[in-house]
Amino acid sequence: MRQRFSPARLLASASLVAMVAISLGGCTAMSKLSDVTGSIGSTGSRAEAAPSDPARAVEVYGERYRANPKDAEAALGYGQALRANGQRAQAAAVLEQATIANPGNKALLAQYGRALADNGNFQQAFDVLSKAHSPDNPDWRLLSVQGTVLDQMGRHEEARSYYASSLKIAPGDPGVLSNLGLSYMLSKDLPKAEEALRQAYASPRAGSRVRQNLGLVVGLQGRFAEAETIVKADLPPDQAAANVAYLKDMLNRSEGPRGAPKRTPVASLSQSD
Repeated sequence: MRQRFSPARLLASASLVAMVAISLGGCTAMSKLSDVTGSIGSTGSRAEAAPSDPARAVEVYGERYRANPKDAEAALGYGQALRANGQRAQAAAVLEQATIANPGNKALLAQYGRALADNGNFQQAFDVLSKAHSPDNPDWRLLSVQGTVLDQMGRHEEARSYYASSLKIAPGDPGVLSNLGLSYMLSKDLPKAEEALRQAYASPRAGSRVRQNLGLVVGLQGRFAEAETIVKADLPPDQAAANVAYLKDMLNRSEGPRGAPKRTPVASLSQSD
């Protein structure tokens, strides 16, 4: 395949295209922001019984929150639901007030840090996330999320040290490995990006986002037939065709879309709380 794109320009817009590919893979808004952080956002039976529909969850938790804004569990559920429903600014405001009312609550701090990252307040997000766990009792999920925040600030070497620490606690975790691969992608080291994503892809726990990220990196290296096979894996025909169409569009354009946000398409920020 003849490459008709500039890798330097293309990588600037790759994160946007990856996010589109992820959404075409059938991920809901709730799953988009809730896979890596696992138990961090779950604080009891009420959280476990949350409605699967984000809009309905906003109603349910909003009612509980308004009844008692100082209730940490209600605020946590409401903040998660708002984030999942795309109401990012409101989520950050709710969680900020909740952390003031419940100082030292690590689950709230973790969720508030993610909400800040959603809104592009990366340095503040990193600082808040640092308070949600400690060096003597680190949470590998939060280490990975902090890595994604650093990547979005362009601090890729620092980000990789966080992924390395996360992998020491959770060896072989596909979400962390995917984040590591995307970190290399953003610094234009595509062979290393592919190596990390191959490891993630080999895990039986790898989800569709890992496959999409691997397909992106393989495609960026000009191996479109292989990338097409990867992005079509385990998808219904219509979604597979849509993913392939977007992949072709990305790999054939000479420039990324103007004004595309430089957001890292990482599994951490798009996984569970």
